[in-house]
Amino acid sequence: MLSIALFHFHVTQIKRGAGQSAIASAAYRAGEKLHSEYYVEISDYTRKGGVICSEILLPSHAPPEYADHETLWNAVEKAERGKKAQLAYSFDIALQNEFSMQENIALARQFLLENFVSRGMMVDFAVHSPDKEDASISNPHFHVMCPIRPLDEHGRWGNKQRREYLLDEHGDRIRDEAGNYVFNAVPTTDWGKPETLEEWRQAWADLCNQKFAEKGLDCRIDHRSYERQGIEQIPTVHEGPPVRAMEAKGIRTDKGDFNRWVRKTNAMLREAKNKIASLLKWLKAVKEELSKPQPPMLNDLLMTYYNFKGGSKPSPVP
Repeated sequence: MLSIALFHFHVTQIKRGAGQSAIASAAYRAGEKLHSEYYVEISDYTRKGGVICSEILLPSHAPPEYADHETLWNAVEKAERGKKAQLAYSFDIALQNEFSMQENIALARQFLLENFVSRGMMVDFAVHSPDKEDASISNPHFHVMCPIRPLDEHGRWGNKQRREYLLDEHGDRIRDEAGNYVFNAVPTTDWGKPETLEEWRQAWADLCNQKFAEKGLDCRIDHRSYERQGIEQIPTVHEGPPVRAMEAKGIRTDKGDFNRWVRKTNAMLREAKNKIASLLKWLKAVKEELSKPQPPMLNDLLMTYYNFKGGSKPSPVP
């Protein structure tokens, strides 16, 4: 029977409106010291531990100078003028403890090239493997940052959206009460669609499962939720390095307490489910046994004998 390995694939957006900086985010992930031209400040994470490698993957039409962290993300900040601009997609993806670090890095690079760069996306990724504290489980993972704004075929920044104007029955544009043309904003890429995220999650699971099979390991990962898999189990929440560091030091956290409750509850559910399954199995065996032909009782034999002789029926045997 195959066992279930770790699957974590989470995506958010880095937003200026939330006080976030693309330069600061990239510096943290790469463990580097980067200067932000937009905020006129320096983000220094050179003392951050656990950064195994950091790399930028570019499509063929991207300017080669974007292979530098500071150049790329300052260009992104400059291209986004809005105070609430959405700057980048940010992915947090778990690696597998069953693979070597070299295998994990190669797998991450293959996944990003086949699923992101092939779509014209620029990819800044970094592999992290925080030091284990006490007897905690290793948590290797990789971070990915991708600019939301695409590049055109000439390597210039393109549009995130295009306008689709609403037309009347005569094919003329419709105006609103203020006299402005009514339109829908349509994304120019499929990068932000739920269907694309689902495709990426499945592609990562398939790639890891292929590697498990190649290594002859009896474990797999599944990108679907427990509910979609038909598994009656409560999912835990992702704790993240800061929470795990606090828990390792004996500091209880809300997320840690919740996950402990989930694990205890799931154990109770599994025990109850196993007991119910055993009871149903026993009832099935009893039913099958009762359905078998039973040997005749003494009373049945006497009744048959007297009926055959034509005599009077005897009193029932107590």
